[in-house]
Amino acid sequence: MTTAARKKKPSRPDHALLMSQLEQVAQGLGETFAPFCEVVLHDLRDADHSIVAIHNKLSGREVGDATTELGLARIADESYPQVLSNYANTLPDGRQAKSTSIGIKDSDGKYLAALCMNIDLTLFGALQGMLRQFGGIDTGVRVAETLEPAGAEAIRRRIDEFAARTSSTPRSLKADERRALMRELRQSGCMDVRRAAEIVAAHLGVSRATVYNDEKD
Repeated sequence: MTTAARKKKPSRPDHALLMSQLEQVAQGLGETFAPFCEVVLHDLRDADHSIVAIHNKLSGREVGDATTELGLARIADESYPQVLSNYANTLPDGRQAKSTSIGIKDSDGKYLAALCMNIDLTLFGALQGMLRQFGGIDTGVRVAETLEPAGAEAIRRRIDEFAARTSSTPRSLKADERRALMRELRQSGCMDVRRAAEIVAAHLGVSRATVYNDEKD
């Protein structure tokens, strides 16, 4: 899971402090997104042995391994982008990954470190496939069926029409307006529909008790 950071005597105290804090960030990210996200901290002052911490090893690399092409690019060019987000990558065994690389500069504007995250997309792709299958609907089957009580849509439509007449929305109706609405619904027979109070309450954003009280007034 987690490989302890390789200790290296820094050249400057401020570098040491920054690298120490970055190690804590890398550990926190690794523990939060385990086991699907590899988190790697590179010390760009030592390109041949740049990896100082690695968590949730997905790439097979170890502490002390060399930096990648991105690390070399940052070492060579201070104007190289600091943040590269969500770019496509491939793990050594062929699994597809999504990567983000964040370059860290010191007070002189030189690249000191890189914090990188590599997310294994294999599991998420499988989950997407299962969700598509589970949520799929056979449009070739022609069945007219609804699980709503008969008249539910008519109740909601009447509520919307009443709210429109008051230049309001169903959930913004005041108490006296709700009472007037309930009188209309009762007179039209809408409250005789099965679960009518529940339907009205959900559309108005109030409790069923409030609907019963408004209907009594």
